[in-house]
Amino acid sequence: MRHSFVPTIAFGLLVPSFMWAQASGSGSGGYTDLSSSSTSQQSDPTGTLNPTRTRESHKESGGRTVDKQSTERLGMDGSYQPYLDTEQESVKVNDTTTRTIRRTYSRGPDGQKVLTQVAEEETRTLPGGTQKVIRTTSSPDVNGGLQVVQRQMEDSKQISPSVRETNTTVLTPDPNGGFSPSVRTQSRETKTGDRTTQFKTSKLMPDGNGSWQVNEVREGVVTDDGAGGKTKDERVLRPGSDGNLAVTNRTVTREAQNATGEKRQTVEKYSADLPGSSPDGMQLNQRVTTVQRKAPGGGESTEQQVDQRNAASPGDSLRTTQRTIDIVRPSSSSNTSSESRTVQSLGADGDLGGVWVDTKKIQSSAPSVQVDTKKTPTSPQTKVDTSSGATPK
Repeated sequence: MRHSFVPTIAFGLLVPSFMWAQASGSGSGGYTDLSSSSTSQQSDPTGTLNPTRTRESHKESGGRTVDKQSTERLGMDGSYQPYLDTEQESVKVNDTTTRTIRRTYSRGPDGQKVLTQVAEEETRTLPGGTQKVIRTTSSPDVNGGLQVVQRQMEDSKQISPSVRETNTTVLTPDPNGGFSPSVRTQSRETKTGDRTTQFKTSKLMPDGNGSWQVNEVREGVVTDDGAGGKTKDERVLRPGSDGNLAVTNRTVTREAQNATGEKRQTVEKYSADLPGSSPDGMQLNQRVTTVQRKAPGGGESTEQQVDQRNAASPGDSLRTTQRTIDIVRPSSSSNTSSESRTVQSLGADGDLGGVWVDTKKIQSSAPSVQVDTKKTPTSPQTKVDTSSGATPK
């Protein structure tokens, strides 16, 4: 039995903005002011899931970017109540350093905003292709004060024209009140040809005796076909009962694009835990196919289909368990677009039914290039009105 879809309505918020661009001769560089906002509403035609409503906003100004998201859910009285909020601010400190802070809020018993997590990140790009990233995650303690619960340090560098290495260490609180390494990852990407790159990432855990033990290895190869297509073949190895590494999973991702601009991605996941036999001991467990098409007038549609085995009968062939249809339609009269997403999943009757509908309206600001006539002749600027131009992304 198929369910009929219940349409929902979403209203975008208009936030005007401008793009200020300085000439290259000014010496101080330019910055861009952009903003956009959207409101989306999700409904479940079957009545199984609680409807939610999400408001998002994005603003860029003078090297500072602020993204906010507020999620509301339907309350017992039939009105929407605040549920979850996130605020992320990213600031470009200078040409080499960017700092980002993300705050997550929940709601207390009286509906008040309660800070639940703070994640901070500082990225520094150094000469020679070296990049250093420090991430810190903090949560409130019983007294409401923020306490660091995790630190992560990432060091990435180009050790040769064809080889790049990235080492990451995660530190967590220890019994002595300090921080000790709890996870390490060692990654290497090696360009082995004009269109081929090999990669390997090893995850190490402490063994309790002061040494590090390999807990997982992800390795494979990425191949570019030179025509907009790409294939990534990745294997996951984990220690077996004998302590030796053995392949447990394999994922093959294929991307292709045709002359009309249609993009297709197929992700196939294989597992060694399924019954049956194959040359490499792997059995196909899931296939996710995503097709993106451009529509006349600037719109686009994305369809995704998930095929996987029945967990209760893993010996059976793959069956379709979910289908998602996402359609974006631009407005011809303003910088507004509407998006509709419908999710169908496998029901108890073995048929796909509409279980989730998400509608969104997005309002993006139109940019304009401004001039400051007070600037000296060494910093010329020109004002050009481009408000009727295309919406920036």
